[in-house]
Amino acid sequence: MAVAIRGARGGGSGGVGAGFRNFFSYRIFVSAMFSLLFIATATVLLTTRPSTTHQHSRFRSGGNAYMHRTFVALNSDPLKTRLDLIYRQANDHITLVKAYAAYARKLKLDISRQLKMFDDLAKNFSDITSKPRYKSSLFETDGNLDEDVLRQFEKEVKDRVKFARLLIAESKENYDNQLKIQKLKDTIFAVRELLGKAKKNGAFASSIAAKSIPKSLHCLAMRLVEERISHPEKYKEDLPKSEFDDPDLYHYAIFSDNVIAVSVVVRSVVKNAEEPWKHVFHVVTDRMNLAAMKVWFKMRPVEGGAHVEVRALEDYKFMNSAYVPVLRQIESAKQRFYLEHKMENGTKDGSNTKFRYLEHMSMLNHLRFYLPEMYPKLHKILFLDDDVVVQKDLTGLWKIDLSGKVNGAVETCFGSFHRFSQYLNFSHPLIRERFNPKACAWAYGMNIFDLDAWKREKCTETYHNWQNLNVDRALWKSGTLPPGLITFYSLTKSLDKSWHVLGLGYNPSISMDVINNAALIHYNGNMKPWLDIAMNQYKNLWTKYVDNDMEFLQTCNFGV
Repeated sequence: MAVAIRGARGGGSGGVGAGFRNFFSYRIFVSAMFSLLFIATATVLLTTRPSTTHQHSRFRSGGNAYMHRTFVALNSDPLKTRLDLIYRQANDHITLVKAYAAYARKLKLDISRQLKMFDDLAKNFSDITSKPRYKSSLFETDGNLDEDVLRQFEKEVKDRVKFARLLIAESKENYDNQLKIQKLKDTIFAVRELLGKAKKNGAFASSIAAKSIPKSLHCLAMRLVEERISHPEKYKEDLPKSEFDDPDLYHYAIFSDNVIAVSVVVRSVVKNAEEPWKHVFHVVTDRMNLAAMKVWFKMRPVEGGAHVEVRALEDYKFMNSAYVPVLRQIESAKQRFYLEHKMENGTKDGSNTKFRYLEHMSMLNHLRFYLPEMYPKLHKILFLDDDVVVQKDLTGLWKIDLSGKVNGAVETCFGSFHRFSQYLNFSHPLIRERFNPKACAWAYGMNIFDLDAWKREKCTETYHNWQNLNVDRALWKSGTLPPGLITFYSLTKSLDKSWHVLGLGYNPSISMDVINNAALIHYNGNMKPWLDIAMNQYKNLWTKYVDNDMEFLQTCNFGV
């Protein structure tokens, strides 16, 4: 019992002692911690000093920068904080001024004076700290800052800031407008490029449409050939008529492989002729379309007693490569472009000049340079393209005095357009020495030729000479007009423009008064009247001469 009581007392006394010991231990621990914190703080304050050099003005980022600014504030006077703010304001305006200067250079503005002002202003901001007075009193001192010097420094900075703001305010609207103008120019440039590509693609598509054979025309040719095969007794070869060589009649030369186009030309001439029985048409086509052309004029004889002779190009035996330079060039070109290169590689590029060159070298196109050899008994002949429509009697052309000239044609030049310089290469000495670049060009499509004058002037020989010189296409690129301009240079009589109105295949703005007053209208261009891409305002002038009673036109769904 006694033991128990003693033990209890002993236990109570021990508990009180332990409480005191714990209390004093806690106080010692807290005191030690505060002492350590004080020593650490003092160490930081004594060893850390704010940078008074130029580096102090730079922005720092992150937690370290924040701690640095905190300790600097504890260890510096308020003037240093004020200096830091002033310097930051100056740096901000330096950045802004440089940004506007960079925009001005990017926009390539004609404001060299303002650019110089911006550059000088940015330099002046930077030069303030380099002044000895400010450098020694504000940025390189270890003691307190001189308030008077700081006030003067602040005044200079604020003056420059004020000037910078005025300059920026004055230039901002101009720079914003110039930036918009530059963006607009960039947009226009991009749109122009797209437009150029669209025009090129459109021209290519139009070229394909113009050069391809519509399904209806192909059908018509096949039907005509089928008719000849089915009824050979109806289409026996006729003996040549005496009218074909009669120089007292009105003779026309038409070279084409398009049956419907030739029929329209012939019908339009006859329907507007006062004496149709005096008109003779010499139609020349290739061997592939010869049968179709003959069957057409057998099935649909020309009205009014006019005469039609249909022959193939191959019927003229003098047309061989030994005599005709173009034939030699065609054979050479075919060997180069068809044998050495695959056809599909050439057709990938729609503007491939190789194949365009071959097309223009078609002998049906160049046959016009051999009229005296083809029709040796005639004195005059009227050459017509297959894309023309005659609206008036043309016999007046035979009555025009050509004054010893070979070719009667309508001139096409106006201003600086359609001059020789546009068709011939005047950088070549042969062209430059012999021709006037400002000479007026004329049009093929309706040309009255004096064949006697042609023989006298030896025009075919002239054509051969120049065609041989142009074997590498250094004098002109392609086509029949450039060699025609050369062959008949100074030998062409200008006709009144009402005889021949051009442009119905590409120009939608020709006056209808001009068209109605024309003796002949010409659908030169890609929009031929027998194609779907023809211009509607001109198409009816051609379709009214189509022989719609021809049964094969209806069978082939010829859309007229």
